[in-house]
Amino acid sequence: MNGQPMTRADRAQLAMMLEVCAFPKPGNVDRCHDYAETRLEHFLASTILSRKALERAEQCEGGIGDIILDAVGRTNVHSGGNTHFGAFILLIPLLCGGDIPGACRIISETTVEDAILFYRAFGKTRVRVLKDDELDVNDPRATDELRERRMTLYDVMLYSAKHDMVAREWINGFALTRRGADLLKSHHGGCGAVVGTFMDLLSTEPDTFIIKKHGRDVAWEVMRKAREVREGIRDIARFDQELIDGGINPGSIADIIIASLYIALGEGWQWDY
Repeated sequence: MNGQPMTRADRAQLAMMLEVCAFPKPGNVDRCHDYAETRLEHFLASTILSRKALERAEQCEGGIGDIILDAVGRTNVHSGGNTHFGAFILLIPLLCGGDIPGACRIISETTVEDAILFYRAFGKTRVRVLKDDELDVNDPRATDELRERRMTLYDVMLYSAKHDMVAREWINGFALTRRGADLLKSHHGGCGAVVGTFMDLLSTEPDTFIIKKHGRDVAWEVMRKAREVREGIRDIARFDQELIDGGINPGSIADIIIASLYIALGEGWQWDY
């Protein structure tokens, strides 16, 4: 490719843009589908507004918790609410560490202060949490609990990993992110590769955002129907509309796709053919 090489922040922004614009991604906002309160423009605005926080992450200017809080503060300024919180959880250590092994090292060095700032960022979003969560982000006593337990941000993700596939990436060495990047590189470039990878993951992984909103049975049913799409016995457009109509959006897998795009772009995958 001619021209100036992309920076890590460039790749992160490009990954965020490519994910939301790919169509069709059943159940999620894309260039052909909006939700009532969150539209394509909100995602694209957040992609642009996150730039300074992503540059901070690239230079490791501050702790992971502080940079996540910065990213949320810069992007949570429109009526669309949270658009990329899960993506920031994955992208920021990847940007800071340079690659997956580097991100794992950065994660292992997080502090209690990182955890407290992360909870502050979480509180600014409208991300769904489990009602019986012992460390409820909406409980003002939660940060006191973090201090008393001396829980680092890694510890918080370890605690959350059982019920949250984004948090699980911190614990398992970005296993789905790695798998998604390899899948992207196995497809031809462009929108088709993003959609194909999205469907590959959706057909094999129960999305934890769906579980939190609709329950485990719905998540498994979505996974089954996604497999039928991959097998050619279900129409993807009808499946997409079914999920949109039901308010069922696989948001966690979308976040992992963004991280996968970031890794694949850094490994030479071409998006524009």
